Amino acid sequence: MHDDTSPTNPTEGPRVLSALVDEVRRASAAVAAAEADRTRALAQAGHLALDVMAGQCASSRAAELALREVASDIAAAENLSDRTVQIQITRAMTLVDDYPDTLTAWQAGSLTRAHVNAILDIGRPLPVEVRHDFDALAAATAAEGLSPGRLRSRLAVLAERLHPTTLTERHHRGRDTRGVRIVTSDDGMSDLIATLPTVLAVGIYDRLTHQARALIDHRTTTDPTPVEATDERTTAQLRADILTDLLLTASPTADPTRTDDGPGTLGTIRARVQIVVPALTLLDPTRENDDPAELIGHGPLDAPTARALTETTTLPWDRVITHPITGAVLHTDTYHRTTAIDRHLRARDRHCRWPGCTTPAIRCEIDHTHDFALGGPTHVHNLAHLCQRHHTQKQFTRWSVEQLPGGILRWTSPTGRTYTDEPLPYSPAVRFLPPEPPPPDPDDDDTPPPF
Repeated sequence: MHDDTSPTNPTEGPRVLSALVDEVRRASAAVAAAEADRTRALAQAGHLALDVMAGQCASSRAAELALREVASDIAAAENLSDRTVQIQITRAMTLVDDYPDTLTAWQAGSLTRAHVNAILDIGRPLPVEVRHDFDALAAATAAEGLSPGRLRSRLAVLAERLHPTTLTERHHRGRDTRGVRIVTSDDGMSDLIATLPTVLAVGIYDRLTHQARALIDHRTTTDPTPVEATDERTTAQLRADILTDLLLTASPTADPTRTDDGPGTLGTIRARVQIVVPALTLLDPTRENDDPAELIGHGPLDAPTARALTETTTLPWDRVITHPITGAVLHTDTYHRTTAIDRHLRARDRHCRWPGCTTPAIRCEIDHTHDFALGGPTHVHNLAHLCQRHHTQKQFTRWSVEQLPGGILRWTSPTGRTYTDEPLPYSPAVRFLPPEPPPPDPDDDDTPPPF
């Protein structure tokens, strides 16, 4: 997302809003600079504690106590918990030591705390020796004007290329942590937490969401009875109720569409997930770190899971033809009216095209950039995915949008500012490597004899 222009000739209302936007941005830059300064100071305090203990050949326990001592001093001065401050010190030391480019960009106001947290979270599993490389890539990627959500998705792929082990190896280790646990809360409530492979967790959540929406649609399109009239459950509450029914009775008993003793419409709803599987990764699993499969909206997917999905799904796959250098989507392998157009748009957009939104395309609506009723064609050059929230905002607010070549959307706010949203390119199929060093010269005196 890029802020390309300043407002030009705005009316009085937008002029006031434009001034407020400028004020918010100035304040945000000042906050970012202050937070970066505080981070540097916390890191210095942490290093001071460790330096003092280093001269005493201290154990790790003593070093931890030294950090706790420093944290307690700062916490008392700021009326904070010493545990909280100690965590902040540790995080600050990691940022200063391993992510200098990110810290510099934060100091300059180019990044927010949310961006910095995304970089630290994605970089945490990486070995220390490659974090500086990741830091440089992360700072450069963040400078493109991505929202924190989109930055996470982009950095997850970059981190895979730097990791010394494959995603498949780490996924196998991660699967050992799967489980279900309960955390007791207040007012007779508890959190039931399931740790699962991401693709399964996303699928479960997606199915519950569609079932909840089916119930909401049912109660709003049928004649209200006294029971239905009192059903004002939210989507979140319906997800919880349906999950409980499914786990305790193996069928959604809350389904009002049932006509016999079996499941009704809700029982026929299946989960949908959107994944991208590079062909070369599918054929050669050893290359999965170079170009990993991706669960759209959530990050990289290990190769065996991606391969299992491709082999077992009954739905057709969309083959996406991309430019070998830029990775831009060129076309899909078929072209049959709306179905083909939808395939192309899902491949090109991947998520909602409102600047910064990460809602997957499979849960979005396809919108005519130039209204169909006003002569806009039903063509990929005039269509894009928008989630329901942003589709409504496009229709009923003063925001406007035009589509440029290559699927680029240029949004104009009520103040006259413009923001461009570009389709995320796929990894290029061709990579340029540095030339190999020339073979040794046999006439060189320094060359050892062959025998």
